[in-house]
Amino acid sequence: MQEILNTTGTDTTCPIAVIIRDNKIALGLRHYTSDKWKTVSVWTVPGGRCDPGETIEETLRREVEEEIGITDLTITEYVGEHPGAKDGDKIQVFLCSSGQEIRNMEPHKFSQWKWFSLDQWPNNFINPHVEELFKSLLR
Repeated sequence: MQEILNTTGTDTTCPIAVIIRDNKIALGLRHYTSDKWKTVSVWTVPGGRCDPGETIEETLRREVEEEIGITDLTITEYVGEHPGAKDGDKIQVFLCSSGQEIRNMEPHKFSQWKWFSLDQWPNNFINPHVEELFKSLLR
């Protein structure tokens, strides 16, 4: 896992953090303008695109702190690489934990962050390529 975390990302590399607590995953309701996305509001996990020269781990930690204010992220497992929601993107999925509470640090992008259990799963999740994977982590 450390070898992957130390890899320098590209403009299509998008590491994401699946943070699970009490058998629930932290999801945020992200808002896009219609010129950038088919669906304007979708649920997603924290993460994002690598900046030039940034490692996957640096990106993951930066995005989690920027989006939900978590600074004590523990990366426990590399789950794998999957297609991103945008054509050409590759997401690196990491199972993570934190003792801190999630906070909405970017209200201009997200209207809320909350914990979802399997029986509460939203119907407008951003990426169908990994939706079943995420649900399996809660089973």
